Amino acid sequence: MNRLKTTFLLSLLTVLMVFMGGAIGGQSGMVFAFLMAAAMNFFSYWFSDKIVLKMYGAKEIGEHDHPAFYGMVRNLALKAGLPMPRVYIIPSDSPNAFATGRNPEHAAVAATEGILRILSPEELEGVMAHELAHVQNRDILVGTIAATFAGAISMIGSMLQWGALLGAGRGNDEEGSGGMIGSLAMAIIAPIAAMLIQMAVSRSREYLADESGARICGNPLALADALRKLHTASHMLPMTEAKPATAHMFIVNPLTGGGVMSLFSTHPPMEERIARLEGMARGGW
Repeated sequence: MNRLKTTFLLSLLTVLMVFMGGAIGGQSGMVFAFLMAAAMNFFSYWFSDKIVLKMYGAKEIGEHDHPAFYGMVRNLALKAGLPMPRVYIIPSDSPNAFATGRNPEHAAVAATEGILRILSPEELEGVMAHELAHVQNRDILVGTIAATFAGAISMIGSMLQWGALLGAGRGNDEEGSGGMIGSLAMAIIAPIAAMLIQMAVSRSREYLADESGARICGNPLALADALRKLHTASHMLPMTEAKPATAHMFIVNPLTGGGVMSLFSTHPPMEERIARLEGMARGGW
């Protein structure tokens, strides 16, 4: 269901971009915006691992540096049928973890010093299985595709805004005024809608990584317990160095926000994630 939801949301982004392209009078503007967004996100996709790991001061480790943790990741990678990823530790007390890399052959997983301290071995195994599930499901690629479409729609929206404003002085008749207002409304609403869809794609992939990770480690309740503990601990020890552009990569959102802002969250509600994992355990999955 999560894969179908992702496909539907990406299709919705495509339709929205085509609609916006038609609104600016043809395909040329749409193609230009798409190519610009694709170029920017291609760079991010290709170099994201190096950029993000350096951003958070992650240090690569080998088996001799941390035998238990490194061996855990190696065993989980074998279970998932993945190549051994590079393993990093982030010098932060805030408990969190993420995966990055453009494909399974160039993947990396990173965990903070804080998460290594507060989780039991079973809980930590559930977390790292979740991160390897992101690699297995190629979520970096999916996220880049969603970001490319959303970025293109945002650019087209800017074109529409400028076009509406520049066209405002060419005539004061009622029809021209109505067209300008309609273009401005579309230019404002469509990028917001694209952002909401992009965030929904991210939340869908988190649910999928929870499910896939639980199957990899074989213990949905261990991952559920880890998420419960991380949710509380991350509020007590927030990751002050976290950036909105990379928040979606972490297993728990390092940024906080409730109410209407939850629509723009890259992560699903923690209660729902835990409930789904507990339902897996009860269902004899």
